[in-house]
Amino acid sequence: MSDTASIGDAASYNDGMNRSVPPAHRSFVWVVLVGALAAALGLWFGNRQFGRPPAATLEAAVLYPQPRAVPDFQLTRTDGKPLTLADWRGHWNVVYFGYANCPDVCPTTLASFKQVWKELGERGLRDRVAIDFISVDPQRDTAELLGKYVAFFSADFLAATGTDAQLTALTRSLGLVYSRTTAADGTIQVDHSGSAVIIDPQGRLIGIFRPPFAPAAVAGDLVTLATSPGT
Repeated sequence: MSDTASIGDAASYNDGMNRSVPPAHRSFVWVVLVGALAAALGLWFGNRQFGRPPAATLEAAVLYPQPRAVPDFQLTRTDGKPLTLADWRGHWNVVYFGYANCPDVCPTTLASFKQVWKELGERGLRDRVAIDFISVDPQRDTAELLGKYVAFFSADFLAATGTDAQLTALTRSLGLVYSRTTAADGTIQVDHSGSAVIIDPQGRLIGIFRPPFAPAAVAGDLVTLATSPGT
């Protein structure tokens, strides 16, 4: 069978294609075309005016595809005041969970964050970022001990802790874990996640910093986040 035969008689086909389209149908087509064009222009304009800017390139931070809501919580700061989700709003937060008797990981992390804090100070961005250290060893980390421990690295760092019920609820909501066991000889072993979580100014979990924490890379990412449009 030829190609011409597949669509019927050529003369009839051409005659049908050239036949005038009814006025009502032409009007409907124009309405559809105009509506589609208006919608396309509206989408383009909306994206330019209200769309989020392209994600900046980050060196150390790992961002989640979508921000995650953080349920409200209450811990106790070393000054006796409560620490709640409201305290994480209005600025960027880097939150690390550890304990004062940690032999190596925690002091190394806080030493890295001390350098990060120094670089943020040089950029004049300390009012946009906070660094929190939360102890998962509340029985030993009294307010006085925890306060002195964190202040050794920076008096600006916030320190807090809470009951195991409070800490477990918060760490789970942030995708972190910790455990604490006591051996027969009385030795206490504490294990905890090594990542630091990133909380945005809306109080949402947006990502993490994974160890090892390179101060220059972490500081650079925080500068990028804190100076991004809309933050």
